Amino acid sequence: MSMHRHVGPGSMSEMDGAGEHAGRALAIERRLISRLLRAIGFGDLRIVLWDGQEAAPGEPGGRTVCFRNRRAMYRLLMNPSIGFGDGYSTGAIEVDGDLVAFIEHSYRGMNAARRRALPRLMAAFARRAPHNTLEGSKQHIHSHYDLGNAFYKLWLDERMLYTCAYYPTEDATLEEAQLAKMDHVCRKLRLKPGMTVLETGCGWGGLALHMARHYGVTVKAYNISHEQIVHAQQQAMKLALHERAQFIEDDYRNAEGEFDRFVSVGMLEHVGVGNYPALGAVIDRTLKPDGVGLIHTIGRNYPRAMDKWIEKRIFPGACPPSLKQMMDILEPYELSVLDVENIRLHYARTCRDWLNRFENHRDRIAEMFDEHFVRAWRLYLCGSIAAFNTGSLQLFQMVFNRQPNNAIPLTRQYMYERAEAEYAQV
Repeated sequence: MSMHRHVGPGSMSEMDGAGEHAGRALAIERRLISRLLRAIGFGDLRIVLWDGQEAAPGEPGGRTVCFRNRRAMYRLLMNPSIGFGDGYSTGAIEVDGDLVAFIEHSYRGMNAARRRALPRLMAAFARRAPHNTLEGSKQHIHSHYDLGNAFYKLWLDERMLYTCAYYPTEDATLEEAQLAKMDHVCRKLRLKPGMTVLETGCGWGGLALHMARHYGVTVKAYNISHEQIVHAQQQAMKLALHERAQFIEDDYRNAEGEFDRFVSVGMLEHVGVGNYPALGAVIDRTLKPDGVGLIHTIGRNYPRAMDKWIEKRIFPGACPPSLKQMMDILEPYELSVLDVENIRLHYARTCRDWLNRFENHRDRIAEMFDEHFVRAWRLYLCGSIAAFNTGSLQLFQMVFNRQPNNAIPLTRQYMYERAEAEYAQV
């Protein structure tokens, strides 16, 4: 697999294209870009165009956005999300100052505008909600998760967990927080030695191996990313856990067997809302009568499509659901919600830790791919921090069981206190 993969069209040389800098910016061009950016709340923004003119003078201490060519400005005007994402990735648009703070400011302005048009936006989303086929899902996952394990090893934690961590203390490291996340999930599932667990979308196998090693359970894990499955299988052999942690390269819809527990961490975003009943059917046919399940997913406060640039360049086919949409998984099969927790601020901090590690290795990543890739992924990570900080994205953990099952703890204390006897080092 070639490591020199562009995230989108163009390259760093695009901004030097013939005629890009020719001619001064017109008065109408200055007004257009100034009005667009001010419409989303950038009252203090200084806008500098390709010829050195200022479209807006900004305010002292304000942020500066520079357009290196006319094409970048018109692309932004025609499609703000794609235009800004591609423009920043190629270097045709530069932001002077804290990129996360800039995006947060933008999201707050856009969120206010969306609230005024919410009914119309929700209706439009319902008409074009993504539906991932078996082949389409495989292609989407390959384009993101099969970039190469060497790339992800540079900036993820040592167990290669690419999902929201859980920070038990202010000074917790990323490694400590990812361990705490796995234990938080395991406690919610109330795992006991000897139980069987079905995991769909297992990533590089960190959670499955943790459950098998420390909770004494047997796990059957499904994933359609070849790179991830190979890594997980190698780790299972290395830790002598291959008999209790089985990793299968196949779609979750083909899962077979009967299990005490069901868990999915970070997969639902890629399922597509049209496939939620199919996921519910998998849970219904595999979960024992006294079974318990947990779904951990990025989400929304209301149904809405993924940011256009993120969906096109980074996560094709992705769609974070609202809680209402998630009920389409459970309601047809009379599965009862036991608990919902929102830990979005933990994901903002997780992405911040990832970004810091990513920047520490940016030269190596540029060698593996190119400068365009580095800038695109920086924008993706900064945008993720901003989205979770502003509430544009949520992080839901939903626990459920079957309707007649009354084996339910009376309080939530079990989620936060780990009984050492149940944390069996096997």
